[in-house]
Amino acid sequence: MGGGRRWRDGTGILRVPGAPGGAADREVPLEVAASYRTRTRGLLGRDGIQGALLLTPAGSVHTFGMRFAIDVAYLDRNLRVRAVRTMRPGRLGLPRPRSRHVLEAEAGRFASWGLVPGTTVGLVPGGGAGPVPEADGPTVG
Repeated sequence: MGGGRRWRDGTGILRVPGAPGGAADREVPLEVAASYRTRTRGLLGRDGIQGALLLTPAGSVHTFGMRFAIDVAYLDRNLRVRAVRTMRPGRLGLPRPRSRHVLEAEAGRFASWGLVPGTTVGLVPGGGAGPVPEADGPTVG
């Protein structure tokens, strides 16, 4: 599961760093889907999402059965954004080499948050989300 890290389902905060030059970090509500069941369900059957959904582990996604377009960010094991795409319903995303996590939000949200390739996001666990404490890997937050 990517460097031996195990994650749990839950909620938290996604911290997107502000642009250089003084912009404040942006904090966004986050849902973490770490179990097979919650990753498989993802955003299916929903009409939208407040904030973002982190699928972990994941290296690709699809939008079959989705009701709305989504922004998709592929993250490496250090939570650095490797690629960002917008996907309409009924599409299959290609697997991204070295991606360990996928971040999803309603289409257009990533641009408003300033989330671009090269950005390293932070996660603040809450409600059970995040890596299991005894697991190794980068710090969360």
